[in-house]
Amino acid sequence: MKLPIRPILSSLQHHRLTAALLTLQVALTCAFVANAVFLIGGRIERLQTPSGLPEDELALISVRGLQGGDAAQAQQQADLLALRRIPGVKAAAAIGFSTPLSGGSNDYGGCADRQALERATAQRSMDGPGCVQATYYSGSPGFVQAMGAHLIAGRDFRADEYSTASPSALIVTRALAQRLWPDQPAVGKTLYGGNQSTVVGVVDDLLRPTLRSAAVDRLVALSPQLPTGTQTHYLLRSAPQDRDRVLAAAAAALAKAGPLRLIPDAGRRSFAQVRQQYFQRDATMIGLLLAATTGLLFVTALGIGGLASFWVQQRTRQIGIRRAIGATRRDILRYFQTENLLIVGSGSVLGMALAVLLNQALMYHYELSRLPLGYLPAAALAVLSLGQLAVLWPAQRAAAVPPAVATRSA
Repeated sequence: MKLPIRPILSSLQHHRLTAALLTLQVALTCAFVANAVFLIGGRIERLQTPSGLPEDELALISVRGLQGGDAAQAQQQADLLALRRIPGVKAAAAIGFSTPLSGGSNDYGGCADRQALERATAQRSMDGPGCVQATYYSGSPGFVQAMGAHLIAGRDFRADEYSTASPSALIVTRALAQRLWPDQPAVGKTLYGGNQSTVVGVVDDLLRPTLRSAAVDRLVALSPQLPTGTQTHYLLRSAPQDRDRVLAAAAAALAKAGPLRLIPDAGRRSFAQVRQQYFQRDATMIGLLLAATTGLLFVTALGIGGLASFWVQQRTRQIGIRRAIGATRRDILRYFQTENLLIVGSGSVLGMALAVLLNQALMYHYELSRLPLGYLPAAALAVLSLGQLAVLWPAQRAAAVPPAVATRSA
């Protein structure tokens, strides 16, 4: 039996407002789902961004109350000796306040040559060719090993290159080297900025403290500048199974190292906790979008199923007549599924157009990425499938009505 398209369209003419409202609801659902799934996918991808560090091996502990000047350096050395004696510690170093995903920043401008620096100085901007704003990570001797940074060219810092003054040597990430000296070996090059620094090594990419965009998130340099001040952050590296034990032992060892060392509870954390804290808003956003998407799909399914049930009750006599003239249960089931397909399909087509408009608004107001076109048919297919599932039970109930009972109900 052919699909009864003409009778369905004729029937919908008598319920234009109801059908239009359901079509609009489906369209809004399709538009929201397409953009929400796109946003969720982007947030999940962001959560999985590799930092470039052996995160399960790293822990951080912050100490306050150190004396300033040369006394601070002496206290740091005493603390590091105590930390390195802890069983299971592979490496320990005093570092600056910034680490990947820490949320802080320690950015400096630098240029690949003197001419680029002069142009940047004249324009008062590092956005020109040959210049960048890069994040600098610094620390005491051994901090490159403590971070777990993988050296791919050149060498590590020598002991005589560490000082509290501006660095004369730098190690850069692969991304920074490629940005400043594309297709050239970076080792031996000079980075021009506030002072001139020679690149002595290149490491695999590391993330910046605050993510901005894929083009700049890995523009990082390592500096042999010793930490100063009354607060010091110590980076500990150990086997993953020893990390928590080492962190607890480090707090106890530092407490015994001197009366001035204050260790706040928030100053003891694994790098996994650093990552979790940085991406807390993203995780919350994913949860909210999932809840909103699930709730909207549920409400839409209720609307489709409820309307189908209402129409089944209204069309009992019509169903009985069709059954009496030879329509099978499969024909009745197909009738309601086709009717639902027309309504939900129209809403899905409208929803794809609304999804594009919604994405353009999000791009304009929130600088989001363009919605890939593949999300449009995927969202439409999901809504169509939901519609068919929602109408299935009312359609089966209609198909189960005996012809004689349906006729007597007229």
